[in-house]
Amino acid sequence: MNNNTPELPDFMRKQYEFAAHIRNPETNSKPEDVEDRRMAIYRDLFYNNVEGFISDGFPVLRELYNDTDWHAMVRDFFANHHCKTPYFLEISQEFLSYLENERDVSSDPAFINELAHYEWVELALSVDEKEIPTDGIDTNGDLLNKNPVISPLAWLLNYQYDVQHIGPDYIPDHPPEQTTTLVVYRDKQDEIGFLEINPMTAHLIQSLQLDATLNGKTLLKNIAQQLNHPDPDVVISGGLEIMIQLREADILLGTRI
Repeated sequence: MNNNTPELPDFMRKQYEFAAHIRNPETNSKPEDVEDRRMAIYRDLFYNNVEGFISDGFPVLRELYNDTDWHAMVRDFFANHHCKTPYFLEISQEFLSYLENERDVSSDPAFINELAHYEWVELALSVDEKEIPTDGIDTNGDLLNKNPVISPLAWLLNYQYDVQHIGPDYIPDHPPEQTTTLVVYRDKQDEIGFLEINPMTAHLIQSLQLDATLNGKTLLKNIAQQLNHPDPDVVISGGLEIMIQLREADILLGTRI
C-alpha cells in the first residue's frame, strides 16, 4: 500500500502506513508519530510469527536453505504476497501459492514446488474437516463381491521427483526416470500416513475414487482389460491382496452394506 493516501481519513491512512511498514520496512517508512523502538516490536512480532509457521510447515525445505537465503525468501513472501485468508493455519497454503505462482529465482532447486506441496499435504489433511464414515459400511465385508469403499481422507499424489527422500543428504539435480506415486491418508486414530505405491495400486485407488458402484471383482476385471493383461485372474488375485492391505491402513474402509 502506498503511504501517500490523502484521500483516506487520517486514522485509516495511519493504519495503512503501519501495515505497509511492517510488511516491508525497507521501502515503506514508519508512521512519523510512532517511536521506532515501539515499531520494532511489531516488525519483529509479525514477521517472526509468519516465518515460524512457514518453517514448521516446511521443515525439509527450510533445511535446504542457509539462513540468509531462507529469510530473503520468507521476507519476499511476507512483503509481496497478498494472502486471501486471515487464518494462521492457512499460511502454509498461501506460501505454497506464492512458490507456484510468484517466485521465480534461478537458484531455487527445480523440485521446490513438489517438495513444498508434499510437505503441505500433511498439514492440509490433518485439518481437513471430513470424517471417516461408519454408517452403512461393513469393515470386514467381501471385497470382491461387494462394493469397496475408499476413504475420503485418502489422497493420491504424483510427483516427478522422489520427494519423500529429499533432504540435506539427497538433493537431486534432475528427476529420476520413474515418477513417484504416493497415497497420503488420515486413519481412524487421526494419524497421517504416507505410502509409496506402484502403478497397479494407484490405478486401483483411482478407480475406486471414480466409480463407487462396482464390486471389487468387476473393478479388477476392468483394470485387467485396460492393462491388456493376458490373465485377469492374476490381476484379481493381486488386487484383492492390495485391497486387504489398504483396508488395514484405513485407506479402504470396507464394503457397502
